[in-house]
Amino acid sequence: MTLEELEPKAREMIGRYEQPRAAALPLLWLVQDNLGHISSEAEFWIGKQLAMSVAHVRELVSFYTMFRMKPAGRRELRVCTSLPCQLRGARDVLARIETHFKIRPGETTPDGELTLSEVECLCACELAPMAQLDEHFIGPLDGDTLGLLLRGSRIPDPQPFLSTGGPVISSRFRYPDGAWFETYLADGGYQSAGKALLHMTPDQIIEQVSAANLRGLGGAGFPAGRKWSFVPKSSPKPRYLVVNADEGEPGTFKDRYILERDPHALLEGMLIAARAIGSHKAYVYIRGEYIRPARRFARAVEEAYANGWLGKNIQGSSFDLDVVIHRGAGAYICGEETALLTSLEGGKGFPRLKPPFPAISGLFQSPTIVNNVETLACLPFILRHGPERFAALGTLRQGGTRLFSVGGHVSRPGLYEAPAGVSLRELIYNHAQGIRNGQRLKAVIPGGISAKVLTAEEIDVAMDFDSLTAAGTMAGSAGVIVMDESTCMLEALLAASRFFAHESCGQCSPCREGTGWIHRIVRRIWAGKGKPQDLDHLLAIAGDMEGKTICVFADAAAWPVQSYITKFRSEFEEHVHTGRCPASREAVACRP
Repeated sequence: MTLEELEPKAREMIGRYEQPRAAALPLLWLVQDNLGHISSEAEFWIGKQLAMSVAHVRELVSFYTMFRMKPAGRRELRVCTSLPCQLRGARDVLARIETHFKIRPGETTPDGELTLSEVECLCACELAPMAQLDEHFIGPLDGDTLGLLLRGSRIPDPQPFLSTGGPVISSRFRYPDGAWFETYLADGGYQSAGKALLHMTPDQIIEQVSAANLRGLGGAGFPAGRKWSFVPKSSPKPRYLVVNADEGEPGTFKDRYILERDPHALLEGMLIAARAIGSHKAYVYIRGEYIRPARRFARAVEEAYANGWLGKNIQGSSFDLDVVIHRGAGAYICGEETALLTSLEGGKGFPRLKPPFPAISGLFQSPTIVNNVETLACLPFILRHGPERFAALGTLRQGGTRLFSVGGHVSRPGLYEAPAGVSLRELIYNHAQGIRNGQRLKAVIPGGISAKVLTAEEIDVAMDFDSLTAAGTMAGSAGVIVMDESTCMLEALLAASRFFAHESCGQCSPCREGTGWIHRIVRRIWAGKGKPQDLDHLLAIAGDMEGKTICVFADAAAWPVQSYITKFRSEFEEHVHTGRCPASREAVACRP
C-alpha cells in the first residue's frame, strides 16, 4: 500500500475532529499499521494532510514510544519489566528470551520475524510476568507458557481471577468474549440511560450522582457530580466529554476489563454523563497498547449506533451524542487529564497549568469533563438502583465499590470488586488468598506505583480515599502491589525510579532532571557503588521536586523515594555500606 492509497481513509479520519491537527495520532497509526513504520516521506505526507510542519510531526513520532521510524520484524514481543512483573521474575524471563532468540531488546531476529522490546508497565499485572505478542497479552510467563512462546507454539488465552459477583460493575465480567448488546440489554442495560434522557433534567442527574458520593476512580478521587457542576451553563461553546482510558499506572488493570468485557456499561455511563453536562460529542482516549480492548469497545460503539443509543435523536429524546475513539501511542503522562487533552489535540502529551480547569476551558478551548472509565461505568447502577443504595455500599464520603487490582507476591493475583472501605488486610488475605508460598508480608503499595509504600504493620487500613490519605499514602488507581520478605526494597525502588525517569514528559526541569538524577543514584547503589551521603541526597532531591511542577508527576516520582528509604532505611544503609543485599538469604551483591 502507498501513501496515496491511504488518503481517502486519512480524510475520513480528519473529518471526525473539530480541528485537523487533532487527527495527528490517528494518521500516524494509519501509516504505521499499513506501512510498518513512519518514514521521513510519511512525515511530510502527514504534515501536508494536516497543514502541520514536518518538525511537529517528527516531535510526535519521537515523543510517543510506540511509533517506529525504522522497519521492525513481522511480529513484536514486548516484555514488561516494571515492578509488578519484576516481583514475579520478569528479569529471568527476559534473559531466557534473549538467550533463545539470540537478540537483545531493540533488535530483530536475522530472519526479520521477531523484534524484541523491553517495556514499562502494560497494565496486565494479574498475568505477571507477562508480555505482549503483537496485540495479545500473554502470561504468566513461567513454566509451560514460556516454553510455548519460545517454541513458537500457540499460547492459550490467560485465565486470571476476576470478580464476577458485582454488585456494581463486575457481574458481566463472567463473559470472556464480552457482554454484547443483546446480553447487556437483557441484563437491564440502557434502562438508566433511557431514564436520564427521557425523564430527568441535567440538574437532577447531577444531584443523584452527588448524593451517591461517587468520586473519580482514576486516582484523584474528586466528587464526580461536583466536577460536572463546574461546567458553565451560559457558555456558547460546545461541551465535550472525554473518557480517560489511558490506563498506565503500574499495578493497575481495572479499566481494561471494562473495555473488554463490559463495554456497553461504559457507553451507558457516557450517555448519562453527556446528558448531565450537555455534551453532544465524546472522545474516548485509549492507551495505544490496548489493541484488543479498543477493538472490542469499537464493536460496542457500532452496536449502540445500530440500535439507536448513539447518534441523532437517541431513542426519541431529541438528544444527540457522537463518540470518537482515539488511540494513544505510549506515554504514561497522558493519563494526566490536561496532558491527555493536549495529546488529543495533536500535540505532545504536555500537562497544562490550572486554572483554567478543563471544565471551563479544555478540549479545543471549550468546556470539557474528563472522567475515568470506572467512574462512568458506575453511573448506570446509581440511576437504576438509586443513589442511596450506591452510597450505602461505601463509606461516609465515598460511595459504592471499587475494582481493586491486586498483584505481586499474592497467591491469587486478580481483579476484585469490593466495598470502597474494605481493609487492605482483607484484600490481601481473604480476596487474594494471602502471600504465596507461605512467605511473610513485607510491604504493600496500595494505589499504584505512585503511592507511598506501607509496611506489613500498616495494612489494617480501609482502602477508601480518605482513610489512605490519613495513613500517609493514597488510594490512587487502587492498584495493590504486594511484596513478601524476599523483596529487595532497593531493587523495588530501582524499578520505580526507572519508570518515572522513562515516563517524565520533560516539560518541567525539576521533574526532567530530578527523575533522571534519582534513577542514576539508585542504580549506582544497586551496583554496589553507593556512597554514605547517597540516601540523604535522594531524600533532598525528592523533596525539591514536590510542588515545583505543572502537574503532580514529580510528586508521584518523589513519594516512593521518600517512603521506601524512610521505612526501610536500615536495608538501604546496608546496601550502601556493604554493597550486598540484606533481603537475599545468600547475602549476595545485587546484580548490575
